[in-house]
Amino acid sequence: MKKLMITLAASTVLATCNAAKIQDTKSLVVYYSQTGVTETVAKLIQERTHADIEAINAEKPYDGDFNATIERSMKERQAGIECKIKSLSKDIAKYDTIYIGYPIWFGTYAPPVVTLVKKLNVEGKIIIPFCTFGSGGLETSVNDLKKNLKNATILDGYGVRTARIDKAAKEIDLFFATINGTAPKLPEFSEQKPVTAEEKTIFQQACGSYPMPLGSPVSVGSRTINKTTEYKFTAESISPDGTPTTSTIYVVKEPNEAPEFTKVVR
Repeated sequence: MKKLMITLAASTVLATCNAAKIQDTKSLVVYYSQTGVTETVAKLIQERTHADIEAINAEKPYDGDFNATIERSMKERQAGIECKIKSLSKDIAKYDTIYIGYPIWFGTYAPPVVTLVKKLNVEGKIIIPFCTFGSGGLETSVNDLKKNLKNATILDGYGVRTARIDKAAKEIDLFFATINGTAPKLPEFSEQKPVTAEEKTIFQQACGSYPMPLGSPVSVGSRTINKTTEYKFTAESISPDGTPTTSTIYVVKEPNEAPEFTKVVR
């Protein structure tokens, strides 16, 4: 199964009754996408579930380039300005399972989704998040959803780096196989050990071109699936305020291909 078995940020343990429950429910895919990348994932999910689908639209669109979007969003955050969104045409109350999609901004779901979440009444519903990101953020965004939607059952979801969007279709197939309980069980990572010179080279090849520093690898565990090796690096760095930080960085290496960095968990 090559890479699709590697970077699944999904619910790896899901009761059979929950799987059957999801299959039998009326579902909606609702998502925010500024550049079309998250929309790609939303449509892949809609195709596989035959769910209804609807985009979240900001009243004042974030239509600038990356720097302009970050600048505007930062100013809004600092001023406590909520992003106003247009009303959905779909009635959330009529659905049992809601797939919520978003790009990661500032470590969590983008402002239009922040606004939507505040308005949602999802008591008793199943929420399945999905996201796209530059380096990571699925885990933190799911934790935020769990804090803000306490009356719903929230699964761990699916996430993919924007740079790897071409891998999403196969990874989503595994994501749903996991939900349905039909995915093969993945082996555990080996225990963390000091990185070798060869492993440092693999880390640099995978992460060296990323525009933000990801730190220096100090230890690594690994596992091999169908000749593809996944590395789980522990990296150390210094935050902008001078605080030492540690992160977990995942890298995959297929035979005869360059290693790829798949996500960061901070």
